[in-house]
Amino acid sequence: MAKTTYYVCKYTPIELLQAFGGQCENLNTMPEGFELADQISHPNLCGFGKVLLEAVMQGQVKELVLVNCCDTIRSVYDVLKASGKLDFLYMIDMLHCGDACSRERTVVQLKGLARAYGSYKGKAFDEAKFRAAFVPPKQMHEPYLTVLGARMGTELFDMVQKTMPYPVQNNTCVNNRSVGTIQPPEHVDFDTLMEWYAGELLHQLPCMRMMDNTGRKQLYHDPNLEGIIYHTVKFCDFYSFEYAEIKQHASLPLLKIESDYTVQSSGQLLTRLEAFAESIVPAQLEGKGKKMGKGYFAGIDSGSTSTDVVILNKEKEIITGIILPTGAGAAIGAERALEEALKDANLQREDIDALVTTGYGRTAIQDGDKSITEITCHARGAHYLNPEVRTVVDIGGQDSKVIRLDETGAVVNFVMNDKCAAGTGRFLEMMARTMEMSLDKMSVTGLQYDEDITISSMCTVFAESEVVSLIAQNKKTDDIVHGLNKAVAAKTASLVKRVGGEDKYMMTGGVSKNQGLVRTLEEKLGAELVISDKAQLCGALGAALFAADMVTE
Repeated sequence: MAKTTYYVCKYTPIELLQAFGGQCENLNTMPEGFELADQISHPNLCGFGKVLLEAVMQGQVKELVLVNCCDTIRSVYDVLKASGKLDFLYMIDMLHCGDACSRERTVVQLKGLARAYGSYKGKAFDEAKFRAAFVPPKQMHEPYLTVLGARMGTELFDMVQKTMPYPVQNNTCVNNRSVGTIQPPEHVDFDTLMEWYAGELLHQLPCMRMMDNTGRKQLYHDPNLEGIIYHTVKFCDFYSFEYAEIKQHASLPLLKIESDYTVQSSGQLLTRLEAFAESIVPAQLEGKGKKMGKGYFAGIDSGSTSTDVVILNKEKEIITGIILPTGAGAAIGAERALEEALKDANLQREDIDALVTTGYGRTAIQDGDKSITEITCHARGAHYLNPEVRTVVDIGGQDSKVIRLDETGAVVNFVMNDKCAAGTGRFLEMMARTMEMSLDKMSVTGLQYDEDITISSMCTVFAESEVVSLIAQNKKTDDIVHGLNKAVAAKTASLVKRVGGEDKYMMTGGVSKNQGLVRTLEEKLGAELVISDKAQLCGALGAALFAADMVTE
């Protein structure tokens, strides 16, 4: 049975490999983790480099052709060569430009690969197979979205495709290969053929590592393009330069996401992707038209800490709002909170004409008519509470988010911090526990302070160690709490800046009850935060409003 020859770069001469009988495939899967790779590599090696090491160490890959794209690939090559795990390993030394010198060197590299691979396969160059390998790249002639930036794992790209309202074209790194638009010349010898082929490889739509990459602008200057998802890989900042350029000059909807190339990291990005999809085509938020019954509509916001329920009447007036701890399961917590809300409103479940779910656990609740992300629901709820609000700051139990709105309450832009508990309600909860005080007590502590303490780490574990150390130094409780509030405020203010936040600001979520943090954040922003008495119900309120829109009289 023939083995697969894997490659990782669009400049890989896969047509040449196929001419020697090679079966080529892009190595681009996302593993559960890097257990084996971490044993033989530096912890700060980028996720994709670890993907290569993990696949080889697990015995999934026996033939691999690399191109010297970056320091990571060079390091991976050295490790793999020393491991002896591969039957065939080759790295092409290709210059990052397309001039005559680079073309000449590429010809030498192609001939070297042909000799090595042909000897390994025990086959001669087959010109007919070489010609047959050139397939024109597909072109999009309908509205579509594109994924740009660093390579994106297959599993994550599949998630993007399933989430988006338009077809999605993968134009990241290896995937926007453009060899094949021109067929090889006929009646020429092998040397001449390789000279032509070198030019075709080098003059593709360039990657960001080519010295002249201006041709990449055509990737986002297409009249059929409806939006851009820009992907970067942890520990690889190279493509962030292009993102900054696109953000400044492209007028299309734009979402930036980052993964570490594990399946777990792709799951963390689902809410961002769904919110982006909702902002591109707001019409998809509309549910199937339902006939008016009793004229009551409910929204459930299933958060990691609390589950909130709002019930509206047909005039879209709030008749009840309930906040309960989520507990062990989102579905059970939602059912319990809804029962409590119905009881409080003196209603039965059949009185609810439509129910929309949102929040962290929204997909686990099977009783709803529609599920909408907390990004979109918070925006809708905030606009209902105060139409003048243009920026929503929500510090939740598990993540923090900042949402910029237009005058209609639609999402213009948003950013989330959902990588860890840093700067979230969970962070404050852990710090309160460390200081042996309740969250209610902590919320009014630090309003008056003497020493302006700075907590240098936002990592929950490290910050806890800092707090313990400060306590041991007999620092005042008010000073320590102010330092914690300042750290969270600084992190939140940076999110506001990234999203282009503007006045008026509204703070939602349970952390909006923390007076010390609110005051510190206002100082950072240089503006007052609108705090509504319904702030914690904002997500559930937005969900209920969407539920009301689903019903016609």
